[in-house]
Amino acid sequence: MKPLLIFCLLLLITALSAFSQMGGAGVYQFLYLTNSPRVAALGGNNITLDESDPALAYQNPSLLNDSMDKHLALNYVNYFSDINYGYVGYAFKVPKYGDASIGIHHINYGKFDAADDAGVISGKFYAAEYAFNLMFSRAIDSSFRVGVNLKPVYSVLEHYKSFGLVADAGISYTNNKRQLTAALVLKNCGTQIKSYDGRIEPIDFDIQLGITKKLKYAPLRISVTAQHLENWNLTFTDPQLTSASADLITGETKKKSKLSKNGDELMRHIIIGTEIILSKNFYVGLGYNYQRRKEMLVETRPFMVGTSWGFGFRISKFHFSYARSSFHLAGASNLFAISTNLADFYKKDTQ
Repeated sequence: MKPLLIFCLLLLITALSAFSQMGGAGVYQFLYLTNSPRVAALGGNNITLDESDPALAYQNPSLLNDSMDKHLALNYVNYFSDINYGYVGYAFKVPKYGDASIGIHHINYGKFDAADDAGVISGKFYAAEYAFNLMFSRAIDSSFRVGVNLKPVYSVLEHYKSFGLVADAGISYTNNKRQLTAALVLKNCGTQIKSYDGRIEPIDFDIQLGITKKLKYAPLRISVTAQHLENWNLTFTDPQLTSASADLITGETKKKSKLSKNGDELMRHIIIGTEIILSKNFYVGLGYNYQRRKEMLVETRPFMVGTSWGFGFRISKFHFSYARSSFHLAGASNLFAISTNLADFYKKDTQ
């Protein structure tokens, strides 16, 4: 237990140097892509959904527990412009020590035409990125668990290649009697080992805090997740939009009140999700991501940008799930997943 706690402390110390970084300014941005349909349906980020799915532990390694033993998860995402990504993970119990999981998170950007300065096609090239996942968690007591996820990263963009070492650390609190789970996660602490062009670039660091509560007398489970707590200001100001919002007579830019501005900044950190649990084997998920909506909507046609929905069900030994996330008026991403407990296929008939 001591080495695990020491490692978590080292991650926290390492992360302090990244506090001033703005989200989206670092390399390996694919690490932030949501690969689980269940998480995507809840707004794109959730660190407190305590279910028997190894893909959920990718969001928070301390969620890895005994119920995931011998579970295999396969996730696929149909993204934009022929980009595809996914996750494969397998969890298993380590007797006397805790629980472990191995997996790989990958993205394929597709095939491109290679051309010289004159525009003459000289061939084809590919671009892809991979993050291997080596995860371990252990219970502190009946309520608390800690976990770490070591993620060696390999990225190849045409002839440019990069290696990096990234890690997540998390601690979770579960109260089964109150049907409540809370968690704190330090995500993507690490560094490039080999850069693309000889210049080491930063990796976005993220502190996340979340809570999930199942209502006692209703089939509802509500989740609230706060992200990028290390950086209060997540707003990007577009100079063109700023000038467009200027008063036509005076030319002065219309300014928000301090309360409105602080409220906007606060909501950019918050993701809200709700699951309607219709039965043991079927659920429907709904989510709202305020930051995504503010950054991606077209003012004249906001429509469903920032919202997401999905559902999951079980047939025999398999769990299926689907989600659709609205990123922009131009389209949405579709996520698919299947998971199963491999132990169900070789259980002996005791009857």
